[in-house]
Amino acid sequence: MVERPTTEEYAAFYEGYIQLVPEGNIIEQLEQQANIVQTLLSSLTEEQANYRYAEGKWSVKEVIGHLLDNERIMSSRLLRIARGDKANHPGYDQDVLMQSHPFNGYIVADLNEEYAVTRRSTILMLRHLTPEAWLCRGIVSDNPASARSIAYILVGHELHHLSVLRDRYSLDVKL
Repeated sequence: MVERPTTEEYAAFYEGYIQLVPEGNIIEQLEQQANIVQTLLSSLTEEQANYRYAEGKWSVKEVIGHLLDNERIMSSRLLRIARGDKANHPGYDQDVLMQSHPFNGYIVADLNEEYAVTRRSTILMLRHLTPEAWLCRGIVSDNPASARSIAYILVGHELHHLSVLRDRYSLDVKL
């Protein structure tokens, strides 16, 4: 089992996400989240998926799109760090990414499929990391980052957004 990362393995910005992650197998938690998201998306109508709880806030589709963008970026960082890449991996601006891609134009079933494939790819990659690879360290946005910290950030980030979908969008998200 992959142990929780120490605070020296990630930027302080990510502490809140990592603290959201319960004890247990991180890969199993990623699998459980996939089931939660796919069940949620399967239950939504197009109207529900286009809902915004306030003007200027993302729609449900855009929240899921943000999770997809984040997963792809974080998985790429994790792969490179786990394989020994010492380059400084740049940050990203979630709002710029959201403005340039029309997630609201997706139908829910397609968004669900894209989410499922993306998460499955991440899980398959993580299943084949060696114990040493999990501990590899690199740099993200001029801050230290270990492969395992990125996996924890992925889970915590998604938990944060699933809570928002439950609390602000009034969706039936079973965390």
